[in-house]
Amino acid sequence: MKKWLALCASGLLLSFQVIADEYQSTIEQFESSPSTAEFFENAYGYAVFPTIGKGGIVLGGAYGTGQVYRGGQPTGSVNLVQVSVGFQLGGQAFSQIVFLQDKRAYDAFTAGSFEFGGQASAVALTFGASAQAGSTGTGAALGTQQSQANYVGGFAVFTLAKGGLMYEASIAGQKFNFQAARANKSAD
Repeated sequence: MKKWLALCASGLLLSFQVIADEYQSTIEQFESSPSTAEFFENAYGYAVFPTIGKGGIVLGGAYGTGQVYRGGQPTGSVNLVQVSVGFQLGGQAFSQIVFLQDKRAYDAFTAGSFEFGGQASAVALTFGASAQAGSTGTGAALGTQQSQANYVGGFAVFTLAKGGLMYEASIAGQKFNFQAARANKSAD
């Protein structure tokens, strides 16, 4: 019985390590982009989603789980849900990071339930190329030059394609549900 419990505990510890490595690996990928370096230096906090799956044929959806960080430390978990209707076809997997510019943006994002509205846009980072689309305009770059990204309403969103092909790319309508880590519920 002791061996079985030790084996279960080892397996549980290993699965926590794999999850932690997945988040750290995703953060390192975003940190390596010149487009996000300034955001890591100046953001009040950020939410990291190692894998978001998205697909659709006219009716589409996306789902992913992530962690919210403040001061480089996780403060809670968050899930992302998106439902969309319109011209779309295919499926894709991508990583996403949401930078929270200040305490106001952090508090809004971590209030429990948060949704990006129609003004939301994302910068797509892929092998030295980037593209941005939103109500404030569009931009693209290839090679070492990157499109200029700015905070909109206290938020800046970047995505990194992992695989798949989908004709449709938007973050408008993404809904986030935050759950504070037990140790941090009384901290704020």
